[in-house]
Amino acid sequence: MIRHSNLQKQVLSLYKQFIRAGKDKPGFLPQIQHEFRKNAKIPRADIMHIEYLMRRGRRQLDQLRDPNTKQLGVFIKTSMEAEKGPSAS
Repeated sequence: MIRHSNLQKQVLSLYKQFIRAGKDKPGFLPQIQHEFRKNAKIPRADIMHIEYLMRRGRRQLDQLRDPNTKQLGVFIKTSMEAEKGPSAS
């Protein structure tokens, strides 16, 4: 049996909470799964980044649980923004 660290247990718990909260809202589950899979590639040793994402995730979970939440906001860098670079603003 695999033994998980405390931080890994917290991430798994947060994921389960997101899945439960997103079940009743159409279109949320694929986005939740995508976000967690994308961040699964973060090295275990990058604890500061993981803890930051955990705090951010808890805030997003609170928003998701709000009955008035109808959709997820996603920030996507378009190809035009990527070509301009950070100094284009």
